Amino acid sequence: MAPRSQLEIQTSSVTRLVKEEASYHRELEQQTQRIKKLEAGGGDDENREYIIKQEHLALEETKKVLPNLKQKIIEAVKKLEALIAEEGQKGAESNVQHITAAKEAIAQAKTAEREIS
Repeated sequence: MAPRSQLEIQTSSVTRLVKEEASYHRELEQQTQRIKKLEAGGGDDENREYIIKQEHLALEETKKVLPNLKQKIIEAVKKLEALIAEEGQKGAESNVQHITAAKEAIAQAKTAEREIS
């Protein structure tokens, strides 16, 4: 089996980062819902305040990850675009299938960026 090209590796990286960011946003939404449910629950559970505090801490940690992750996606997309340009200059020997996959990964990243911003 031939080793993977830099284009394939970088395409996989962009795809993985986009999926990771989507996962963090789902986690953020779930944490927010859990906090709302706990705060609305009422009751005299002695651990309730502690659990709410811990959920808020987890929510803040998740929020802190997102800007750094967004920056990683931007950098990975730039690197992938540069690799696509290099492959385009090689001409006929470049693999059209990998270039198409790379362009799709970039489109997904930019779509995700617009949805999140």
